[in-house]
Amino acid sequence: MRPLTLTDRFTDRPLRCKTAIAVGLLLCALPLFAWDYESRETVTGNVAQLRFGATFTKKWHNGLQLGVSEDLWFDVYNSMVGANFRKSYTTLDLGYKPIPYLKLNLGYTLKLLGPDSTWSESKKADANEWVRHRAFFSVTGSYTFDYAKIYLRERIQMDARTDSVNALEQNQIDWFLRSRVGAEALIPGKPVKPYLWVELVNTLNAPEYQQKNGHQFICDVRTQAGVKWRVSRLSSLDFFYRFTYGYDRDINITKKKGYIQLTEETQYMHTVGVKYNLDW
Repeated sequence: MRPLTLTDRFTDRPLRCKTAIAVGLLLCALPLFAWDYESRETVTGNVAQLRFGATFTKKWHNGLQLGVSEDLWFDVYNSMVGANFRKSYTTLDLGYKPIPYLKLNLGYTLKLLGPDSTWSESKKADANEWVRHRAFFSVTGSYTFDYAKIYLRERIQMDARTDSVNALEQNQIDWFLRSRVGAEALIPGKPVKPYLWVELVNTLNAPEYQQKNGHQFICDVRTQAGVKWRVSRLSSLDFFYRFTYGYDRDINITKKKGYIQLTEETQYMHTVGVKYNLDW
């Protein structure tokens, strides 16, 4: 074999550069290949629920109003974790109506989660595991006809947790967009107002591995029908039925094995509730 000349070495350099680049790209891609395997599981749950609540609202003539409410949720049947106290919501809501057709709301909710059969004693003892914080801002546009009122509400919602999470699997703070359209009937001379609304809840910052086909997704579809009954000049009762279709993507990243475990959770929730309202 003849020795390489200077020309041979020069012409051979592009080939060696290409080989080095290919090896470099292969080494960089190895972590991606580690996530390439993904186990999938589908879980479906059915829930029957009771909900009780009360709201106290103070209104002023300048369009301002301040509301305090408490909601208690109880699962009387849950196919996944059994019947239990589900959660409690305590909400402080500041509203403002600059014009009759527009309303702005800013609020905070303290959420207390009820333990279920999967909770350990250490989890029950750690308040960070069952305390959550929510803040929201909403804009509601409405229009009243002779016998009906229709409205559209857009709400930006932030849910925060204080326990420790894996940032690849969950967020410390979740953002959602809740879009609700509804209508209520106005019956002259009658103390009742039948109503119906539909709401879509969309994720805004789901982690990369939790996203659906690389995009954010609709995680809840809610429909509620009910009747508001004015029992006195200041007090009313709200009787309702709500159906919720919930969809979630639970991610578990196993570092030792180097792959992603995905559990797609679908839940069908039926809720019957009553709420007391005091406005003055």
